[in-house]
Amino acid sequence: ISKGCIASLSVWGWGGLGVVLFLITFGPFAVFYLAFYIFCFVGGGFAVTLLFGKTNSERHLERCEHSYLPATQTGILKTLEEMRLEPKPIQIDRRLTGSNYIDEPLQQVIQFALRDYIQYWYYTLSEDDSFLLEIRQTVQNALVQFSTRSKEVDWQPYLTTRLVDDFATHLRVFRKAQDRLEDSKQRDLSEEMVESFFEAEVEMERNICRDVVCTSLKDEEGFLRDLCEVLLYLLLPPGDFHNKNMRYFLREILARGVLLPLVNQLSDPDYINQFVIWMIRDSSCNYEAFMNILKLTDRVSELEAVKDKALEELQYLRSLDTAGDDINVIKNQINSLMFVKKVCETRIQRLQSGKEVDALKLAANLGKLCIIPLEHILVHNIALQFFMDYMLVAGAQAELFFWLTVEGYRVTAQQQLEVMEGWQKDGRKGGDTKGLLKAAALGVYEQYLSDKASPRVQVDEASVLQLGEKLQKDSDPTPEIFDDIQTKVYDMMLRDERFYPSFRQSPLYIRMLAELDMLKEPSYRGSDDGDGVSLVLIGCFSLLCLQSLDDLSNSCHDDNIQLHAFISDTGVCNDHGKTYALYAITVLRRNHDGSEDSWKTYRRYSDFHDFHMRITEQFENLTAILKLPGKKTFNNMDRDFLERRKKDLNSYLQLLLNPEMMKACPTLVHYVYDFLENKQYSKGKGDFARKMDTFVNPLRSSMRNVSNAVKGLPDSLAGGMNKAADNMGRMSEKLGQDIKQAVFKVPPMLPKSDFDPEHCRVSAQLDDNVDDNIPLRVMLLLMDEVFDLKERNQWLRRNIKNLLQQLIRATYGDTINRKIVDHVDFMTAPEQVADYVKKFRDSYWPNGILAESPPRRDKNIRMRTRVAAKTNLLGIMPDELKHIIGADTTRKGILRVFDMFQHGPMNRRLVYVLLEGFLETMFPHYKFPELFVKLHSRSPRTARYTQKGKSTFPKR
Repeated sequence: ISKGCIASLSVWGWGGLGVVLFLITFGPFAVFYLAFYIFCFVGGGFAVTLLFGKTNSERHLERCEHSYLPATQTGILKTLEEMRLEPKPIQIDRRLTGSNYIDEPLQQVIQFALRDYIQYWYYTLSEDDSFLLEIRQTVQNALVQFSTRSKEVDWQPYLTTRLVDDFATHLRVFRKAQDRLEDSKQRDLSEEMVESFFEAEVEMERNICRDVVCTSLKDEEGFLRDLCEVLLYLLLPPGDFHNKNMRYFLREILARGVLLPLVNQLSDPDYINQFVIWMIRDSSCNYEAFMNILKLTDRVSELEAVKDKALEELQYLRSLDTAGDDINVIKNQINSLMFVKKVCETRIQRLQSGKEVDALKLAANLGKLCIIPLEHILVHNIALQFFMDYMLVAGAQAELFFWLTVEGYRVTAQQQLEVMEGWQKDGRKGGDTKGLLKAAALGVYEQYLSDKASPRVQVDEASVLQLGEKLQKDSDPTPEIFDDIQTKVYDMMLRDERFYPSFRQSPLYIRMLAELDMLKEPSYRGSDDGDGVSLVLIGCFSLLCLQSLDDLSNSCHDDNIQLHAFISDTGVCNDHGKTYALYAITVLRRNHDGSEDSWKTYRRYSDFHDFHMRITEQFENLTAILKLPGKKTFNNMDRDFLERRKKDLNSYLQLLLNPEMMKACPTLVHYVYDFLENKQYSKGKGDFARKMDTFVNPLRSSMRNVSNAVKGLPDSLAGGMNKAADNMGRMSEKLGQDIKQAVFKVPPMLPKSDFDPEHCRVSAQLDDNVDDNIPLRVMLLLMDEVFDLKERNQWLRRNIKNLLQQLIRATYGDTINRKIVDHVDFMTAPEQVADYVKKFRDSYWPNGILAESPPRRDKNIRMRTRVAAKTNLLGIMPDELKHIIGADTTRKGILRVFDMFQHGPMNRRLVYVLLEGFLETMFPHYKFPELFVKLHSRSPRTARYTQKGKSTFPKR
């Protein structure tokens, strides 16, 4: 027992000693290391066993495969070898358009587009760059084809005819939609406007309507996909196009990543308004146009936005701590903002209460209107057209046309006789001038005074018989042969109650005053709104003043009010390096109640010159009375010279303000008050117009005066008088058209057709044989649609055509078409195209980084942008245009164009129309017109219109 115990103790002893020595030697964690080593050993053995088994299994399977399957073909082995080889790098040719100026920025655009639209998601799927290189090569091939095709196209017809026709036709459709809603009293509803617009479009286009594409996002995307697929077919190599994956991929990128965002931006009304402001950013802010917009707008949201901004500025100004001279400036600014706020509140209250009344109806109840003498009406193109319309309604057109025809005959005869005398002095033969004059005189007699005339001018028979005998006996009729009867006709139109006196009581007379900016809207003082603000509507002659709620023009017809003015001081100013003299004019106004008002206004010599040109244009009899001091080029800042000019200008003002002068020219008071008001003078003439005064004044006078217009005709006597003699002898169903064709060389109207010309494209009414001058046709085309001149008689259109024709010929002569070609070449030059690409690159990737989408702007900001855009558009309209077509017509035309761009679906229609015209010009040999008809055939309006046409005109 003792030996067994000793043995067991020795085992435990030696074992314990071994453990202690193990722990002392290897540390306390040796147990864990040992366990880890054992685990690794066992795991390694297991892994070796698996690998050995896998290798043996593969060898066994390979032996089985070679035993039961046929041998591999040689071609497959060769293909496998080629696939194992490294892919060859794709060589990218960086040439695109053949011009280094364009290729460099265009390559950067391609690189940025691939980086930001493809690479960011492609690298999450694969690291192989071959796909990206293939896409880049495909895009470059398409650009090369596009560049090559664009160089082969003659862009002049597109830019001068098709582009303008598309815009003018779009404007015509909008005008027709406006007229429809105006008749139904729903002009302010945007949805109804869009519906009416597309109804008018399908009536005009007949077989196409873009309403579905412009109003449905799903249909728009489908249209763009179909269009992009056609473009890829035309631009891509056949191999790339037949690759469906590549084609669909590029189609989606073009349709949804490029074209759709571009259309969204170009059709956004707010973006268009900002673009308008940016385009005319160099023009100074026009206060008069701004106040006109506030008085004419019918959108409460615009007025609310302006009023809120005025209140914000008022709070800021009132919080300023100022003293000294600054406080006067702050007070003036506060008064101005208070006035704008008052105008907005008054206008909002009237719109919300439904008290808005037509200014023409209000003016018809006025007791005092500007009286324009008949002699001035007959020589002013705008006034004459209204008087002509009235005479046509009254059935007295023969008398008016007779007076105009005789005026034209007299001046033409005088001109041709002077030419004949010059030929005789030079010893040359003048041709059968006198015979042609007699033939023309007989034509006038037969047209208006003979028994065959219908209608016939109503004058005493004795004078008619005496004139007939004189024409038969005299072989050489004088230019004054019709003067006696012409005077009698003038007296009859002046005194007969059916003519001029009744015309002054008619609505046409009120409209004429509105066109001449001589119509004022009566004050609303004492109305229910209690605002006490006097709103005056006399255009540029009677706009509201910032520092007063009453306008000077409110009392322009009060005979008890006297006005005195004199130059009290003269100074020299320096503005941005330009030195000029400034004259301080002290104005005293004595009111009918005995009170007096006084103020100072400051004018430059150029203001005096501009004012003098204005009034001598309107009142030609003042030319011989009023003499403005001449301009001095050198030493014009000399003290002695300024004193002499101050004295001369004072004499000029005293003569102008003479009571007898005011009585002789009653309407002159509007111009004088406008010039002496305490505000910045709005010049009606530019610097170029004042420098070219000797050239422009006769040209403008020729537009107002019938005799000068006839004298300015370029045709010779042999051509002009032959036409007059031939045409005047004919009987016409429409007498006025004969007169215009015979004497005034107006192009004959197009023959009547089965359809209304208003229901066709604008270009369908152009007669290529009338005038081959492209700029003239384009200008007339635009002016007809913008200002709706076709609703007038042809008198105004003739004047506009003569003015444009003379201006173009005086500026460019017969080289105008070459000038257009040169300008188109300049616009498409490599340097210019490269500049366009750079601007596109810098706008989308500023500093090489993709620009973020701007957030949608606040409604008030968008409304103020609308007001600013309308103000700028009205502000840049020159007074020369108002003198030709009328102030009211000019305002309505400009605002019509502005309103057209305030509807997103209609803007999309214009974008797509321009895109279609571009593609039809780019690819003339392909049937793009038929393609677009098919693409837009999903429109239900087109189907309804087609069905309506079939039911209206059934087949026989």
